[in-house]
Amino acid sequence: MIMKSKIVFCLFLFLCSALFLSIGCTKTEDPQKQGLSSAAPSLSHSTGTEEKSALPAAQVPPESISSPDKAVAPSVAQDKDVTPSAPEMPPVPFSPMPGKSAEKDVVLVAGFDSAQMQKGAPAGWVLDRRKGTPSLKLEKGSDIYCLHMRSDRESSFGIKRGIKVDIKEFPYLNWRWKVARLPDGGDVRKTHTDDQAMQFYVAFTPTGFPATLNTPVLGYVWDNEAPKGWTGRSTQLGGGKLRYVVVRNNTDQLGQWHTEKRNIYDDYRKLFKDIKGGAPPGLTHGVQFHINSQNTASEAEGYICEVYFSRK
Repeated sequence: MIMKSKIVFCLFLFLCSALFLSIGCTKTEDPQKQGLSSAAPSLSHSTGTEEKSALPAAQVPPESISSPDKAVAPSVAQDKDVTPSAPEMPPVPFSPMPGKSAEKDVVLVAGFDSAQMQKGAPAGWVLDRRKGTPSLKLEKGSDIYCLHMRSDRESSFGIKRGIKVDIKEFPYLNWRWKVARLPDGGDVRKTHTDDQAMQFYVAFTPTGFPATLNTPVLGYVWDNEAPKGWTGRSTQLGGGKLRYVVVRNNTDQLGQWHTEKRNIYDDYRKLFKDIKGGAPPGLTHGVQFHINSQNTASEAEGYICEVYFSRK
């Protein structure tokens, strides 16, 4: 009897111990599972809402802060990536400028209405300095302004502008000029004395490439030694497309205004027969007034104004 009681008591203790151990095991986590559990993102991390809103304002990147009512200012890095705009180019010599008008009988080339100069030239013109120091200005006469140019023993310069004119419709070229001093011994027919007090050039559309060697240019000059009415090619290197007409020379009175009227259409056809039979190549391309006296190492001085193309 006593033996049976001991056996039952031992079984009771065994069952209690087993029950206690099983309860303790259900409350203890596996160390490996604990590590995997902490490494796995929670729901709030995956959506990125709660953690991001909890960040201090200083931790939020500046680029992400914007207001619907205000544009975001670019950062310094963005400024470095922005390509700066190209600077304004200066005016291009002999750029086309509309001059033709069916409602007018004349196309004005040079009608200076003030003494205003820009970058060393009258407004709307470009200074063309070849040698020496240019000396030019606009002087007012009785009712108009005229271009006054003076060259010394080292000077060669002028002004130019672009203009498009159909010389079939406006075949006459008109201008007024005077010369105060001729270069000593200037002669357009000789390379080493090719100096003139006043030169008026009309350039036409280039006939080939390069344009500098294939642009027909017709020049009206006030020479010294060459006879009036002489026509011919330039003796300068590369001047094969430059043709001259000597309008006045040393037989004409200095210091006196002279008015000229040339049929530039006929002049072109006579002087450029070697280029497409003398047919003018479309429109004019530009005009230039020039003076030089460096070849003769002397001085020259001239004036020009009221320059225009006309129908008749």
